[in-house]
Amino acid sequence: MVFSSTVFLFLFLPVVLALYFSVRPGLQNGVLLVASAIYYAWDESTVARVVLYSIVANYLFGLAIQRLQSAFWRRVLLGHAVVTNIGLLLWYKYANFAVSSANTLLALLHSKHAPIVLTPVVLPLGISFFTFHALSYVIDIYRRQAVAQKSLPLICLYILFFPQLIAGPIVRYHELADQLRRRKVSAAGLSAGIERFVLGLAKKMLIANTAAEVSDTVFTLPAADLNSPLAWLGVGAYALQVYFDFSGYSDMAIGLARMFGFEFPENFDYPYIARSMTEFWRRWHLSLSRWFRDYLYVPLGGNRRGPLRTYLNLATVFLLCGLWHGASWNFVIWGALHGAFLVLERLGFQRLLERVWSPVRHVYTLLVVLVTWVFFRAPTLSAASSFLHAMFGGAHSASHVHRALDFLDHERALAFSLGIIGSTPILKWIERHLPQRSFGQLALLELGKLAAIVSLAVASAVKLSAGTYNPFIYFRF
Repeated sequence: MVFSSTVFLFLFLPVVLALYFSVRPGLQNGVLLVASAIYYAWDESTVARVVLYSIVANYLFGLAIQRLQSAFWRRVLLGHAVVTNIGLLLWYKYANFAVSSANTLLALLHSKHAPIVLTPVVLPLGISFFTFHALSYVIDIYRRQAVAQKSLPLICLYILFFPQLIAGPIVRYHELADQLRRRKVSAAGLSAGIERFVLGLAKKMLIANTAAEVSDTVFTLPAADLNSPLAWLGVGAYALQVYFDFSGYSDMAIGLARMFGFEFPENFDYPYIARSMTEFWRRWHLSLSRWFRDYLYVPLGGNRRGPLRTYLNLATVFLLCGLWHGASWNFVIWGALHGAFLVLERLGFQRLLERVWSPVRHVYTLLVVLVTWVFFRAPTLSAASSFLHAMFGGAHSASHVHRALDFLDHERALAFSLGIIGSTPILKWIERHLPQRSFGQLALLELGKLAAIVSLAVASAVKLSAGTYNPFIYFRF
């Protein structure tokens, strides 16, 4: 039951909103908790025990760490909490990958112990996100940045809250602690939340899904059928897909939270306008970047222990960031490449970039991002290698088989154009630089915005009814 489904839009959400606004404030958290449990168990009933175990375990860890006075025993208990959470993540997310990699190695060594047999481990939906939420909770308590929550239902709501449960944003407990107890629920907040949700839905249905039609087709073509223009079109389509898919989800999550009176942090800040990889990661998936900075990079020493240690810390963080995204060597390489470019920029390349014409810096960043997206999207390392080979002119025999323009009809061309415009803050810039407006002009502008939101909602509903739907990319993580 994803946000861009008829069940969610026309049954689940209206019922939850009606119940939420019909009960007294003291019961509203109960409505959200029950709704969140139903939302998660809708398709995950067989593995729902994993998230329940995580919640109860971290609730108890938090209370115990809060009560302990001994710094030593607090560290010991925090260590147990971290091992418990990471252990769950390693088993459910990486056990299959580890066995598969081990079997490949054993086969190469002609070992008599191959193959290792493991009953496939089912990946619980959103385990990467709820594990990071749980870790931030116990670590913030250990650091005295948050007070342990005595109410188990409130901890359940923090972890299970359905807008951010599956794919973020990663919201720290101390950012929501006060809002869980009391928050301002208003008609203005509901209206703003609906507007933000519709914008995210339109990003998903009108741009991401349309771009996916192109990228999925191109990335599933045999290597022999690829040529350079087609490969660049495919990875460009995927760049639009992954950005509008995930930022669309984030917009919907932020909008849903606002409907219920919560304020979530922003998760994207136009990453494709970045002029360095360092800037890209200050704009892309902000909640994840902040999490890795505060809970991994800084504890490893950050940039406080000399240049070599700083470079090692950056490389380590981005290797783990890649692995966090998925149990695949492709993701490891994706993370390693991003880490390598961040290290390269810290080594002095950033200073050289700052002397270069701004558009050239922008092209450099987009080129690195597009090349690395190939590893993110391709199913295997060999597929990624073949795709990159085609991108850079290594495949000529297929030039007569497919033309890039054959994959672009009017609808797709329009979606791509809107995606390119929407990847930049140009509309905000135009609105900010419009001349001072009178009351009547402001009213007309608001009316125009309302008409635009209604049009986007209708167009998204039409797309949804036509069956043009695919799951959110980050649901896999």
